[in-house]
Amino acid sequence: MTTDASAKPAPRASSLPVKPRIYSGIQPTGRPHLGNDLGAIRNYVAMQDKYEAIYCIVDYHALTHVHDPELLRRQTLEMAAALIALGLDPKRCTVFVQSDRPEVTELCWLFNTVTPVGWLQRTPTYKEKRANQPDDVNHGLLTYPVLQAADIALPKASLVPVGKDQAAHLELSREIVRAFNARYGETFPEPQAVYTEAPVVLGTDGVKKMSKSIGNTIEVLAEPDVIRRQIMSMVTDTERIKRSDPGRPQVCNVCQMHRHFGPDYEAIWDGERTATTGCVDTKKLLAERIIAHYAPAREKYTELMADLPKLRAILDEGAERIRPIAEATMTEVRERMGLR
Repeated sequence: MTTDASAKPAPRASSLPVKPRIYSGIQPTGRPHLGNDLGAIRNYVAMQDKYEAIYCIVDYHALTHVHDPELLRRQTLEMAAALIALGLDPKRCTVFVQSDRPEVTELCWLFNTVTPVGWLQRTPTYKEKRANQPDDVNHGLLTYPVLQAADIALPKASLVPVGKDQAAHLELSREIVRAFNARYGETFPEPQAVYTEAPVVLGTDGVKKMSKSIGNTIEVLAEPDVIRRQIMSMVTDTERIKRSDPGRPQVCNVCQMHRHFGPDYEAIWDGERTATTGCVDTKKLLAERIIAHYAPAREKYTELMADLPKLRAILDEGAERIRPIAEATMTEVRERMGLR
C-alpha cells in the first residue's frame, strides 16, 4: 500500500464552519423577562439563519451564585424551554447546556495558565460581583472571565453578539486567546463583536435596568393576570399628577415600551401629550399587547415544560452536535501544550 505524499491531511472539524460561527451564553435564571427578550433573545433568533449559531445555557457560570442544586436544574430547563418557545429552532441553531460539554472546564484551566491574575482583579465585572455578594466571594467570581473565554474558544467561534455597551467585556476574552496563541502558536481566532440592537429596558420602577435581582421585571411567559398586575404597577411620568395634565412620553417608561409592540406608538404618545389618554389607559393597552404578542410563546413553553424528556432530548442533541468540534479543539490544544 502506498500513500500520496502530496495529499493534504483532512481539516479539523472545528476549523470549517459553513457560515461564520457565532457563540453566545445566557445564564439559567428561569423564565426570561421582557428585558431579556428585547435585549438579547430577539437578536439570537434573528441571527440563527445568518450564522452558524451556537447558544449555550451557562450553568457552570451560575454556580458562582446559585448553590441550590434543584433550583439550578429547574431554572436551566426553564431557560431552555423559554429560548425555544421564543423562537430558537434547534434545527437551525445549536442549543445546549454548558455542563453537557465538560471540555470547557478543561480549556478553562488551561487558559488559567496563560492569564495574569492582574487582568482578572481589575475587571469591572469582578468588582461588581464582589460588591453584590460580599459574603460569597468565591474563586469562580475571579476566574469567571476565563471560563467565558473558554466558552467562546472551545467551538472556535469567531463572532460574539454583544450590545455596544458590553464590548469591553469581550476584550478580555480576546486578550486571553491572544496570550494563548502567542505562547503556543495560532490556535484560536480572536473573537470579534457583532454589534446588536440591544435597547436598555428599564424595569417597572422606571429607574433601573430590568432585573430579577431587583424585582422590577415583566415576566412575559407568565399568566396574563400576572403580566397585567406587573404592568399596572409601572411608574410612568412622575410629573403628571392629574388625568388632565399633559404627559411627557419621552420620559414615560410605558410609552417607550410601546415602541416594541405596535407601529402606532407615536399616536399613543400624542394621546399622552394632549391628555387625550391617561397613564392607566396606556398601561392597559400595553398589557394587552404584550399578552397577545407572547401568547404563542407561552403556549409553546407550557408544552415543553410538560414534556421534560422531549426537552432534555433537544438539549442532548445540541451537546452531541458540537461534540466533534469540542473534541477536535481539545486534541489540538493538548498537542500544542505538550499534554498526552
